[in-house]
Amino acid sequence: MTPLVAQAHQPVLCAEVIAALAVAGDGCYVDATFGRGGHTAALLAVLGEAARVIALDRDPEAAVCAARRFADEPRMQFVRAPFSHLAEVVARHVATAKVDGVLLDLGVSSPQLDDPNRGFSFRNDGPLDMRMDSTTGLSAADWLATVDETELATVLRDYGEERFHRRIARAIVHDRKQAPFTRTRQLASLIERVVPTRESGQHPATRSFQAIRIAINRELDELAAVLRQAVTVLRPGGRLVVISFHSLEDRLVKRFFRHEMRGPDWPPELPVPAQSLPTRLRVIGKPQRPAASESRLNPRSRSAVLRVAERLP
Repeated sequence: MTPLVAQAHQPVLCAEVIAALAVAGDGCYVDATFGRGGHTAALLAVLGEAARVIALDRDPEAAVCAARRFADEPRMQFVRAPFSHLAEVVARHVATAKVDGVLLDLGVSSPQLDDPNRGFSFRNDGPLDMRMDSTTGLSAADWLATVDETELATVLRDYGEERFHRRIARAIVHDRKQAPFTRTRQLASLIERVVPTRESGQHPATRSFQAIRIAINRELDELAAVLRQAVTVLRPGGRLVVISFHSLEDRLVKRFFRHEMRGPDWPPELPVPAQSLPTRLRVIGKPQRPAASESRLNPRSRSAVLRVAERLP
């Protein structure tokens, strides 16, 4: 989700998102990653009186923010749900079960990162939680208490692209026998101790924290599910806009768009012309990144990549 600077809510690539969605005055749009409502507010600012914005988020604090920030906004409806429930939410709240646009602003929001009690960051000590929805599922501490060393090393390698995944996993499993990992600084200190080299400008625990967070929130599974559903809920001409913040997310989005442009994989011996394949999306433009001015104002936006696709008839 959209990073912020200090305490100001600054949705990433905001103008680019509005342009990419090709916003129509009285359309119906889904902000499937509400966060703290930055993109939702920007959408409402350019939509007409008969328009609708349905916002989703599984974070209980996002629900509190939505109720407070948009209490007097009849065009906006908040649904507390993971975005993998997109199709179900649209079917329940939209008479036609079709919408004009879907926005996905992936990852962790700055309020989540900046709150030590959420456990997403190693920069301030806090409970080792990392759950997007803090009311359900295993916390990072719970998961680390029981995860097998091989599985942990695989998660660090695949989701964090961590070179020293085996070394870190071995040290965690060894040290948890003495005392469970319950605090963010405790885990970060271990990783800092066992990682032998440093990446310029990056804390040694960055990749491991990302990997553990992705694993316990099943983020890539959630993303794969919502991409499939987004295609089904878009009306012809509707737009799917995705902002990703690391290569794993962006690679998944890029491959999905490519697959939907190409159509199903037919056996090569079948005489099916390429133009006859039932493709569902076409990519709009090239991937976009924040301008230098936005990156200076909001350093967390620097890794953002925006991709756009349009639903075909």
